[in-house]
Amino acid sequence: MDSSPDYSRLIQSDSVHASLYTSQAVYREELEKIFYRGWVYVGHESEIPHPGDFVRRNIGEEPVILLRDRKGELRVLKNRCSHRANLICSDGKGNAKNFMCPYHGWVFSLDGQLLDVPYPQGFSRDKSESGLVALPLVDSYQGFVFASFNAGAGTLDAHLGNAKQVIDRAVAMSPVGRIKLTAGWVKHKFYANWKMLPENDTDGYHVNFVHASFAKVLRSHYDDAALQAEEDLESETIDWGNGHTELNLGPSYKNEMVWLGYTDASRFPGYVAALEQAYGHGRAHETLRAGPPHTVIFPNLFIAEMNIVMFEPRGPNECVQWHTPMLLEGVSDDLNERILRQCEAALGPAGFLLADDGTISERQQIALKSGNAWLDISRGEQREKEGPGDIRVGHVTDETTNRGFWKHYRRLLSR
Repeated sequence: MDSSPDYSRLIQSDSVHASLYTSQAVYREELEKIFYRGWVYVGHESEIPHPGDFVRRNIGEEPVILLRDRKGELRVLKNRCSHRANLICSDGKGNAKNFMCPYHGWVFSLDGQLLDVPYPQGFSRDKSESGLVALPLVDSYQGFVFASFNAGAGTLDAHLGNAKQVIDRAVAMSPVGRIKLTAGWVKHKFYANWKMLPENDTDGYHVNFVHASFAKVLRSHYDDAALQAEEDLESETIDWGNGHTELNLGPSYKNEMVWLGYTDASRFPGYVAALEQAYGHGRAHETLRAGPPHTVIFPNLFIAEMNIVMFEPRGPNECVQWHTPMLLEGVSDDLNERILRQCEAALGPAGFLLADDGTISERQQIALKSGNAWLDISRGEQREKEGPGDIRVGHVTDETTNRGFWKHYRRLLSR
């Protein structure tokens, strides 16, 4: 199974093989064909607002630095010295005039050029050919920065496709159309394959069971969105194409701001007024009712309502999830404080939801250890409908999102 996987056999329209979660060969191909050939989310512009600002990230297993150069342009550099391959930058974030390798003191500019080499008489190479590797494709949409190691990956616009409207909905939660990721990141290690996270995050079928204790203790917006009788549920699963998927909870919300734990928007009159001024009365109040998206942008970004999440693979049996609150620009500190507290309650170390999801994913990984089983993703095939823009829409408990994810995955891995 670990040599030349046949993805057309391992991924059927209604089932997928366990080896896709456990095989080292499959994992290495994923890194090459998904994380190194395609577009991958790497950070947000609000994290690096000034020239010299940087954050340290990984794309697949490759360490990189996302930064603004002296001209304010976005750049992504491999975080690896061109001399003896030492890690150039070990800080998670900061501001720098240049980067110096701690091993032999080579100095690089913010655009990756080699500036200086200690004891230069022994250096016979051309400095212009010894810079840090800069990723050829770096682009952003609504402040979300994506990059690719592959100059032939196509445009970010083509990669995002229908998902652009989801990102538009997220930033429209702000009356000035901008979010900020400035509260810091929390990381959790999962002893589970990375694909279980995006699959679970847009799976509406598990909520009643995996999060049963949460549902018994607290009233929340999930009561109406995912915890009713099957015929009463109005939320949807959506396959947006290109592997992008959504658990659309908006149709179930009857009142404004229930997605933030309120029964109406009276607590934040300034926010309501600012949205009305920015977008007009009708659109503003629809935004207040429908709330933020709950969407995975393939392969590693999860717009988790008022949270931003990144998935980082660490091997076939391990991954790391990053999360931070999606704070809004142009709103009161009180509103952003509420968003922060909701993020802590849902995804924080003592939160209600993440521990449940982590446990169920690790149980799944244990059960798949032999790599010899099939997973059923057929639920709702018969009632799935086509939507505008070549999308597929299903009942909130249906596996429309799983099928959309795997359809795109098979296309990439079969190339």
